[in-house]
Amino acid sequence: MHTERKIALVTGANKGIGRASAEGLAALGMTVVVGSRSLERGEAVAAAIGGDAVAVALDVTDQDSVTKAAKVIEERYGRLDVLVNNAGISGSGNAAPQDAVDRVPSAVDLATVREVFEVNVFGVIAVTNAMLPLLRRAEAARIVNLTSHAASLTLYADPDGPLAGLPSAAYSPSKTALNAVTLQYANELRGEGILVNAVAPGYVDTEINGNTGVLTPAQAAEGVVALALLGSDGPTGAFHSADGPLPW
Repeated sequence: MHTERKIALVTGANKGIGRASAEGLAALGMTVVVGSRSLERGEAVAAAIGGDAVAVALDVTDQDSVTKAAKVIEERYGRLDVLVNNAGISGSGNAAPQDAVDRVPSAVDLATVREVFEVNVFGVIAVTNAMLPLLRRAEAARIVNLTSHAASLTLYADPDGPLAGLPSAAYSPSKTALNAVTLQYANELRGEGILVNAVAPGYVDTEINGNTGVLTPAQAAEGVVALALLGSDGPTGAFHSADGPLPW
């Protein structure tokens, strides 16, 4: 089926920033594909969003699931205009930062680091590569990767900086790696007009931090939506926040 409406896939869209991003894109007239590990939960969100939102089963750590999701989108729409790589985990479940098990590297469980990288880095590569053939069929595709202020090596390198008291051996390094991957995709796809950016939503009230954040998911989604709507003269390979560019 061919449609003039832009098609957007959001991973991990059944809750939090992912859901808010899906809602924001749908409100602008896009056809939103709600990616969710649980198809049932995804379908409930798609129904709540309304319009022509649909759900697709998508576990970013399962290559078969990723491949099947790309096939569903191809068969239904033939292309993809926007990919929002939102799915991510902290490694500490739904704990507040002060209760996180992902703390100093000397005490971290290596299995936790692997699990976090599997979702936050390898999952993004798997999904992006599966969707690239569809993105290349769009007139002006956009890829938005959800990162974090905690990805900034510059901020962590300052012993008096805002992140000095928040050690992390899994989550923060995974988001630093995601930023690096974002740059690699941006450079590869620059000549094709596909813009690839990373956005740090800020400290948002979601399950990933035990709902201790101060921003609403809808506020966080504003930056995601803005990057999904970039014109041809927009940035690519940039590390964004609501307050402007962040230092690498």
